[in-house]
Amino acid sequence: SRLTRSSQPEPIRALSPPSRAHRGCEAPRAPLQAMPRKYIVGGNWKCNPATSKEAGALLEGWKKAVNTFDKEKVDVVICPPALWMYDLKDRLGALGMSASAQNVSKTGYGAFTGEWTAESLGDMGISWTLIGHSERRTKYGETDADTADKVARCQELGVNVILCIGELLEEREAGKTDEVNKRQLGACIPKIKDWSKIVIAYEPVWAIGTGKVATPEQAEETQAAIRAYVKTAVSADVAENLRIQYGGSVTPDNCKDLIAKPNIDGFLVGGASLKPSFMDIISTVGPSKLQTLWPSYKEKMEKEGCNEAAIAAFKYN
Repeated sequence: SRLTRSSQPEPIRALSPPSRAHRGCEAPRAPLQAMPRKYIVGGNWKCNPATSKEAGALLEGWKKAVNTFDKEKVDVVICPPALWMYDLKDRLGALGMSASAQNVSKTGYGAFTGEWTAESLGDMGISWTLIGHSERRTKYGETDADTADKVARCQELGVNVILCIGELLEEREAGKTDEVNKRQLGACIPKIKDWSKIVIAYEPVWAIGTGKVATPEQAEETQAAIRAYVKTAVSADVAENLRIQYGGSVTPDNCKDLIAKPNIDGFLVGGASLKPSFMDIISTVGPSKLQTLWPSYKEKMEKEGCNEAAIAAFKYN
């Protein structure tokens, strides 16, 4: 069964030494519990917004709500357009977030016009990249073998990967969801040596940018099947510790029900990550102590006659 998540795992208490009378017949120790998986939320900006000035304004807006999420509970990874990655890296870091590429080359340095390499990401201090997004697969012809080669490069150079998998609408309607996910993930499994640097993002293609969203039950069923496949294909330990995101029209309104499911470890968010309310998704996944206690503070201030401006100033400052 799925472990209950908490911001701080229960400490493991040391057992007292056995008494003289009982040395040699000490009761067996209870097995140690596995650590709960840390949530992870990604924001994939794709080729948005239109200008770097707009991107900067978005980050300024996020600053107002940066104290609503707990960095110990949730990792936040933002994927801006490639031309802005380096410029935004430090500004994202100041918000407790990491910058990520949206794609990476399957080759190294050399005569590969238009590509950027895993080596270059490392040189710029970019520690994350997406690989295998459905738009790369369907619009640019990237194959399972291509994604596997890219994963191999990142493994070799220590770059963290959010590996995107998911089925088309016709594949879901034909009952091939699990088959597609196994094929796409299975191509990469032989290339992966360090699973701590892999996150899986399950994105049903029919739900990306369409306003349609898998129900919490559909997402949970599919992601449980992905975890079961990894358990069989790799190991139970890897499967238990592997973080699996859901992506596909995630919003502040639907994220609470989705994140309550035991096999959903966060989200890869598209259009909603270009709005100030993206911070509401992050704080729902990994709320800070302030966010948890805020309703009672707000109620108290309202009873004391504070106006809306004063309440907002207290919350954000």
